[in-house]
Amino acid sequence: MQRNRQYDDVSLPQLEVVDDFLPPPDKLTLNPGLSAANLPHPGLLMTTLPPCPKCNSTFTYEDGAQLICPECGHEWSATATAEVAEEGLDVRDVNGNQLKDGDAVTVIKDLKVKGTSSVVKVGTKVKIIRLVEGDHNIDCKIDGIGAMQLKSEFVKKA
Repeated sequence: MQRNRQYDDVSLPQLEVVDDFLPPPDKLTLNPGLSAANLPHPGLLMTTLPPCPKCNSTFTYEDGAQLICPECGHEWSATATAEVAEEGLDVRDVNGNQLKDGDAVTVIKDLKVKGTSSVVKVGTKVKIIRLVEGDHNIDCKIDGIGAMQLKSEFVKKA
C-alpha cells in the first residue's frame, strides 16, 4: 500500500531571535579588534581568558575574581596569572641549589628501583635531567637502568 503525502500546505511558525539575554552595552566585553557593530550576531561575544597555568587548558572560566580550570580543577587569581607564568618550576637539590632542565646531578644515597632488584648507587651521575611536576620531580635516564624519575631531595647538582 503506497501513501501519498503532501507537504505543500503545511506552514511552520517563524522563529525570532531574542536578544534579551545580552548584558547592557556598557557591560559587554569584546575580543581585541571587535566591536558590537561588526559582529555577525550580537550574541556571539567572547572574552579572552588566559589558559590554565598547570595543564594549559584553554577552557578556563571566571567565577568572581577567580579563574577556574574545569579539566584539572586548578583555581587562581586573575591578577596572579602573569606571575605564575613567569615563575615556572622551582626545584632545588639537597643543598638548596636551584635545578633547571639539562643540568647534571649526582645521586647522594643508594636508591632501590621499584619493581626490580637493581639499585642506583651513591655517586651515580645523571647527565641530562628534565624537571616535571609531581612528587618525583626529576625525569632522567640512568645508564644501565633506563628511564626513571627521581626526587630532588636525593640528588645534588654536579
